[in-house]
Amino acid sequence: MAEPYRPLRAVARSFVAGGPSGVSIRDRLKDLTPEDERVLRLVGAHMGRLACGDLARRCREGLEHSTDTWAARKRELTAESSSRWAGSVTAGTHDQWGVSRRAQHAHLLSLDAGIRTIRHRLSLPIGEAGRRGEPGGYRSRHEWFVKTRRLAALEDRYELVRAEREAGRVSVVRGGRKILNTRHHLAAASLSEGRWREWWEAARWFLTADGESGKRYGNETIRVTPDGEVSIKLPTPLADLANAKHGRYVLAATVGFPHRGEEWRDRIEANRSVAYRIHLDVQRDRWYLDASWTRKNLPVVPLETLRAQGVVGVDTNADHLAAWVLDQHGNPVGGPRRFDYDLTGTATHRDAQLRHALTRLLHWAKATGVKAIAVEDLDFTDSRTREKHGRKKRFRQLISGIPTGKLRARLLSMCAEAGLGVIAVDPAYTSRWGAEHWQKPLTTTNRRTSRHAAASVAIGRRALGHRIRRRTAPPRAHQSDVHGHRTAQARPGDRGSEGNRPRIPGPRTRSVRARRGRNAVDQNAQDRSGRSAEHGSWQQDSLPLSL
Repeated sequence: MAEPYRPLRAVARSFVAGGPSGVSIRDRLKDLTPEDERVLRLVGAHMGRLACGDLARRCREGLEHSTDTWAARKRELTAESSSRWAGSVTAGTHDQWGVSRRAQHAHLLSLDAGIRTIRHRLSLPIGEAGRRGEPGGYRSRHEWFVKTRRLAALEDRYELVRAEREAGRVSVVRGGRKILNTRHHLAAASLSEGRWREWWEAARWFLTADGESGKRYGNETIRVTPDGEVSIKLPTPLADLANAKHGRYVLAATVGFPHRGEEWRDRIEANRSVAYRIHLDVQRDRWYLDASWTRKNLPVVPLETLRAQGVVGVDTNADHLAAWVLDQHGNPVGGPRRFDYDLTGTATHRDAQLRHALTRLLHWAKATGVKAIAVEDLDFTDSRTREKHGRKKRFRQLISGIPTGKLRARLLSMCAEAGLGVIAVDPAYTSRWGAEHWQKPLTTTNRRTSRHAAASVAIGRRALGHRIRRRTAPPRAHQSDVHGHRTAQARPGDRGSEGNRPRIPGPRTRSVRARRGRNAVDQNAQDRSGRSAEHGSWQQDSLPLSL
């Protein structure tokens, strides 16, 4: 029995992705004295203890939180620090609580998707094949029985998480769950208990100060002058450690922010808000200072402006980026490019690999002269569940390995600095139609076009507003000059006979050199329909309409 026809889903419109909402830069605090490090550790530990207590209290409040409870918490923190330190602590607490609530909601959606998938597969006969987009029944009775037990476990977990969400309870580990779990695997992490304790305590310190516009250099708590001098407003219990006026401690180290330092200096000289964060990298034994600020009301370049000079279509994969340049008419220009990266190892290594691949992509895109990069608006949240693809473990690992979220965020920030726009397109059928319509035509004897490169062409054409499908060529006898070839990408209103003939290099005769013929580019001199003959001495006048 033939499979019933399944209509294609509607393809969403392409849009210009918004730029980054903030900027963050970093510089190292060099030449710190032992006294400087001692003061930073004391301040970080004191404020970290206050932040831990405030977070615990906020979690206990749950959904009962209000502006009054927020103000009461801030007043208590002010007595042990300062009003600005207290404001930074409470703001950080609310951010952590909000992130945990969003993660809890995403966990509920994942559990619900797994439950629905298992219930659907359990309702099917054993061994029944799946249909397009829908999994089939389980392969054996043993697998069917094991999945019934897993369904019961998922349902119990779903009810537990749902009850916690309705009650407003969240699970937050200040310092990071990863560091906490490492405590139980010190041998595998090659860490001693003392070394782990130092790492854990440094992660729980709080040395973050929010900026404030209108104040001197944009921040009163952690102040950085244009010359790079760093000073800290000490909390009230540690005010006796001050080495400057008004309870401030000036560090011996200076910063300069080599990356985007001019933009940072312009902000602080205008007394615009800049947030700072001081933290210690325990593994390298280095202190760093991060500066960050928000961007508002950024101009968005219109979509038609970005399309005017073509785009670079980019297909995202688990181990590389496939890219191809397309002109404004949707024609692939030149050859495809591949930018590899290795997303194995530590998080620092993965981040560096992704950043290096995007840097090479942007340098190449700027060299081609385009003004925009087209990418798919991917979100594999629903496809990463282990229940959707059954035993296809390698396929699930492949989907999970594609860095959709990190690549999108880093690409937007890097394109904003490079002066390039980002056009997000619907990912529906780009790989399938790209391979169907573009992989074979773009394959030559010297170049074998991959499926991913063909998908990048489909992505670029969708970003330009063209159909992915190539124009169907007319019959051989109906093509231009009967033996010529009409371009497959010509627009409906174009006529192939209106352009000049290509000039063939080299002499055609012994007496006339190349590009010197009398009729080299004169279309009127060619013997064509509707054109005057080359050597005709007369031309018949049009017949009268009436005699």
